[in-house]
Amino acid sequence: MASLKSIAFLALSTGFASIVNAQASGSGTTTRYWDCCKGSCSWPDKASVSNPVTTCDIDDNPLTDYNAANGCTGGTAYMCSDQSPWAVNDTMAYGFAAVNIAGGSESSWCCACYKLTFTSTALAGRTMIVQATNTGGDLGSNQFDIAMPGGGVGIYNGCTDEWGAPTNGWGAQYGGITSDSDCSTFPAALQPGCNWRFGWFDGADNPTVDFEQVTCPAAITAKTGCVRDGETPTGASSVGTESETSAATSSAAASSAAESSTVAATTTSASTAEVVVASSSSVAASSSSEAAAIASSSASEAVSVAPSSSAATSAASYAPVSSAAPTSTSSDAASSSSSDAAPVAASSSSSISSAAEEAPSCAVEYVYEYDL
Repeated sequence: MASLKSIAFLALSTGFASIVNAQASGSGTTTRYWDCCKGSCSWPDKASVSNPVTTCDIDDNPLTDYNAANGCTGGTAYMCSDQSPWAVNDTMAYGFAAVNIAGGSESSWCCACYKLTFTSTALAGRTMIVQATNTGGDLGSNQFDIAMPGGGVGIYNGCTDEWGAPTNGWGAQYGGITSDSDCSTFPAALQPGCNWRFGWFDGADNPTVDFEQVTCPAAITAKTGCVRDGETPTGASSVGTESETSAATSSAAASSAAESSTVAATTTSASTAEVVVASSSSVAASSSSEAAAIASSSASEAVSVAPSSSAATSAASYAPVSSAAPTSTSSDAASSSSSDAAPVAASSSSSISSAAEEAPSCAVEYVYEYDL
């Protein structure tokens, strides 16, 4: 009888088995944090990626020196404010997280994206796609520590230096603030992400999730500058919040309506107009008021069509991907913060009708692992 060892060798050599990690998926937990520190995936050589995750200087300006020291240990590199979560629509959000996925390492986690489907709290059924921008030696297996301003600084605190936050950060050191009203005290750049927690996220406290690795949306990688080798981000590179989409749609509608009004006004002011007359016989009108009466009585047969315009947005679909073979990395990391450890046009159907001329006929559109 063939040994298990020989069977395993045969399977590998014939392609029926693979040492490459399969697509990551499973059930997990979430926590939250925002410590303003440089994340582990912001260092070079952590994984096979286009660039490490972008960091910012103390004034929130992007840095190009990937070796810049961590602001949480006296360096110049901090977490960028635009790596905050945002709502794409009522049921989908994008964001970033420190992760620890069973069976993997930084080489397989850094800059990979995961679709989280919430399975508890009021969020149950909603989904969020997060990119791994940090890792955590203190994180449990299959844990996603979602980055959200006001989520708690944990052990390391770079927010006091970068943003002038209180000594222990905003709110409790672990877990952060507890009220939406506290967000108004934050720097303007961090307020949208803070408000998201009490809006789309519904103030949920560490909800559980089902997760699967997916191809990163371009709207996420555009903020971090990090794409895993062999992956092509999906969708548009800019996906705004639902309120921004609504505002854009309203603006388009207003613009279309204004154009329609201009056309209508121009047509109305013309000295002659065309109307459709039901009868095939010639109709004579002795005055413009009689012509107007004819136009009114034939309104059911007069058809005027103006262009219509509309604004819409499209959502990209994200297909699960298989992770590449792990790339060996050297981790000279120190550790940083944790989370809540305890633990939208006008159909300018402005029917353009006009008064008739006297002649009758006419024609008719979130301790993370940091390398310090």
